[in-house]
Amino acid sequence: MRLPDSAHTSRPWRIHEMTRDFRIEDVWALPTPGGPDDFPKLVRAATALDPEQGSSRVARTLWATRWKVGEVLGWDGPDAGLGSRVPADLRDGSPAPDFEALPFTSLYLAEDEFAAEIANRTMHGVMHLGWVPDGTGGYRGQMAVLVKPNGLFGKAYMAAIAPFRHRLVYPRMMRDMERAWRARAGGEGRADGSSR
Repeated sequence: MRLPDSAHTSRPWRIHEMTRDFRIEDVWALPTPGGPDDFPKLVRAATALDPEQGSSRVARTLWATRWKVGEVLGWDGPDAGLGSRVPADLRDGSPAPDFEALPFTSLYLAEDEFAAEIANRTMHGVMHLGWVPDGTGGYRGQMAVLVKPNGLFGKAYMAAIAPFRHRLVYPRMMRDMERAWRARAGGEGRADGSSR
């Protein structure tokens, strides 16, 4: 479920100090109910995510098309990233896992937040995951997508893909994530195996 920007900005996340010149593109409540110690499971699930293997043929096609267009037009070459802005205490903290399929670079892993970046000719993006109380005694994941478009082309690109992200990609990705999370939790919906 999409959330207002304030669901991200109101929390004391460390990512705020590194992304002052980024805009919030999306904030999502993730279908990952669990207990206070389940955040590492969410991070492992996120870094193992492969949208080209998801359940939606449309979403798989969109991802494959995007990577092919980026390859042909040279959008996805390495650029200077956010990593140099990560404070030393986070950089030297818990090692952040590498992504298995997505072209993100992990930035840091803290007790209740994780950040990764992607940079290309269209934009510089940050995916931020947090672990937040759900209001019923449990916890759940929350994802924010922060973006700094590269020029007018980057702004036009982000505007052009917004309907696809909101209507096709993210809803199906959330369903796949929920299905995988429930399977890990033994079908009860909570990562600790208990029911509510």
